[in-house]
Amino acid sequence: MAKIGIYGGSFNPVHFGHVGLAKWVIEHTDLDELWLLVSPNNPLKPAGMLAPQEERLAAVREAVKDIKGLVASDFEFSLPRPSYTANTLRALQKAYPQHEFTLVIGEDNMAIFDQWRESQFILENFRVFVYPRKGTITNHPSPITNAKNIVFLANAPLFNISSTEIRKKRS
Repeated sequence: MAKIGIYGGSFNPVHFGHVGLAKWVIEHTDLDELWLLVSPNNPLKPAGMLAPQEERLAAVREAVKDIKGLVASDFEFSLPRPSYTANTLRALQKAYPQHEFTLVIGEDNMAIFDQWRESQFILENFRVFVYPRKGTITNHPSPITNAKNIVFLANAPLFNISSTEIRKKRS
């Protein structure tokens, strides 16, 4: 059974922080592959901000094309929208029963994880790797940080860049 990490996001745009973290995760955990799952939309973000999904997918494919263990994925493109992680994980399990899936999220998402649809289902059925993000859990603790399936990647590097900052500089 292959261990597959799911690193979902808008990747709007993909940047060296996404790729650097993905490389670190594949090199320092027990995952066999890490799928960068390009989300067509994020139910917790305002609509209308995203570049077209095919452009974002092409950029992620280009960014990871020569990195062993990293895979750009359009799996969510064919799923009902909005893209809820619990539904995506169910669909992945059905499509790939031979794989064991681990969700990879940032501390900023862990801080609001209780707002995610079916967050308890995710915690009960999947490991969740949480990577550090500057100024998140430390300042806004999540009520769910003690769940047994949560693994904090405390030694993961911090990347001082965000897609939001890149978009602001472009405009």
